[in-house]
Amino acid sequence: MKVILQQDVKKLGAKGDVIDVSDGYGRNFLLPKKLAVIANAENLNLAKDQAQTKARRKAQEADEAQLLAAQLEKLTIKIPVKVGEGGKLFGSVGGADVSKVLKNQHDIDIDKRKISFTEEVTSPGPYTVLIKLHPNVSCKVNIDVVAG
Repeated sequence: MKVILQQDVKKLGAKGDVIDVSDGYGRNFLLPKKLAVIANAENLNLAKDQAQTKARRKAQEADEAQLLAAQLEKLTIKIPVKVGEGGKLFGSVGGADVSKVLKNQHDIDIDKRKISFTEEVTSPGPYTVLIKLHPNVSCKVNIDVVAG
């Protein structure tokens, strides 16, 4: 029996896959739990259309990430921090700080977990951070940690 998966099923396939399963497994487990539908002509065409839409959406997201990466690479972000004696920072500068400054100054919303530092920020000065915008798109952004 050929079926089209409606959800990801462990050890069987991902959503939208057309697979061949035994009649009993399909009829008694997959179809009643709405994990799959029978692969007839109408459902195959519908699955193909959904796959094309998903591919277009992923391509559009990648293009938007490329544009945002080009915009971010031009920026130099100033992050004010408290500095103690000897030029040492109180605390540290992390992804949350960079994300907050990007949101406040440039109205760009980036999750703090997508920001990683190439080196440890221990004193005021220029640094470079890596921002992963998309699985295939990342960019380097210059930040300037200043006493403030």
